[in-house]
Amino acid sequence: MEKITFLKRKAVEIRKSLIEMIYEAGTGHTGSSLSNTDILTALYYSVMKVDPRNPAWEERDRYIQSKGHAVESYWAVLADKGFFPKEELKTFSSFNSRLIGHPNNKVPGVEMNTGALGHGLSISVGMALAAKLDNKAYRVFTLMGDGELAEGSVWEAAMAASQYQLDNLIGIIDRNRLQITGNTCDVMNNEPLDKKWESFGWDVVEVNGHDFAELTEALNVTTANGKPTMVIANTIKGKGISLAENVAGWHHHVPSKEEYDLAMKELSEQLEVLS
Repeated sequence: MEKITFLKRKAVEIRKSLIEMIYEAGTGHTGSSLSNTDILTALYYSVMKVDPRNPAWEERDRYIQSKGHAVESYWAVLADKGFFPKEELKTFSSFNSRLIGHPNNKVPGVEMNTGALGHGLSISVGMALAAKLDNKAYRVFTLMGDGELAEGSVWEAAMAASQYQLDNLIGIIDRNRLQITGNTCDVMNNEPLDKKWESFGWDVVEVNGHDFAELTEALNVTTANGKPTMVIANTIKGKGISLAENVAGWHHHVPSKEEYDLAMKELSEQLEVLS
């Protein structure tokens, strides 16, 4: 229970950090980053083997954020873990900053440049296959958005992962059901999502993407059954800020001063409850 409380507090701190980054920079993917914050918190504070002092550690677990536009939560987590100074978050999206609007490997802890949707799973398949060929024990995690699943390259990678029996590969879908143009099922219906992945030869686990007990259990996969794992994490776009939750317009929305103040007040209150 103490670990869960720690993760909950950490997630609220990350949300406060990303909202401040977006507000000060005047740009960012607010709703998307808020929805994946708990997933990243579970991965970096409870699941993955990483060493901020040695980002190139050969035995590290690999993480690819295919959902690259939701980078603000990613930057906040990497800074909090010590991959780079927290002060650098103030440079987000400013001239000559490393912290641009998508992940890039000039930043310690970032494996690959991402942002063009549909590529992350393919990259992760290659990394997971390399681990198998080199007899390495590290795992590869990749986070995708549900709107991203309309990209055909995702399903090519899904077939390859099954073909090569990559049971060291864990995919995660941030299933918030909203993309920039509306509901994912209206734009490109991908239901039944669990059956689709199962038919491509994957083990599928469906969880509440804001429940740390469910997330950490699902992500700590150590099977050797020859099947990659897909974690469908049901999330809420804009999670943690009432005026943003389940609102498609917050996909790429910069809070006004009033919205920023309300958001920070809510998040501060959440921290008080968890203290």
